[in-house]
Amino acid sequence: MKPAAAGVAGALAAVVIIAATLAAQQPHSRGKELYLANCAGCHGAALEGQPDWMKRKPDGRLPAPPHDASGHTWHHSDAQLFLITREGLRAIEPSYESDMPAFGDRLTDAEIAAVLEYLKSAWPEREKAYQAARSTAE
Repeated sequence: MKPAAAGVAGALAAVVIIAATLAAQQPHSRGKELYLANCAGCHGAALEGQPDWMKRKPDGRLPAPPHDASGHTWHHSDAQLFLITREGLRAIEPSYESDMPAFGDRLTDAEIAAVLEYLKSAWPEREKAYQAARSTAE
């Protein structure tokens, strides 16, 4: 992670913990509802992502990846996922061109956390454990 992004991610760590706690108190149905309304248009209603998601489109950008275990979402820590969702992918990688919008102006921190908890609820135990270890290591 770049130094500036690391500082922002560190500052957001407390927000992530609070938001994750709030999201854990909500049923996963709220996260699913928010996901379907805000994310499924690109990432798929069943978390499947867009076809050929690892093959660049003519504009050089990658299609939306799946959020199930076949994708790479679970490779990122809670802080990274929260920051990407809230601020856009440029928050952790400024030079990367992506169609992923920032949702900080559309979703509250607690709503973002609910969506992320919904995604995590769909992962097998191995992916959950890997992602939890990444989150703890930050």
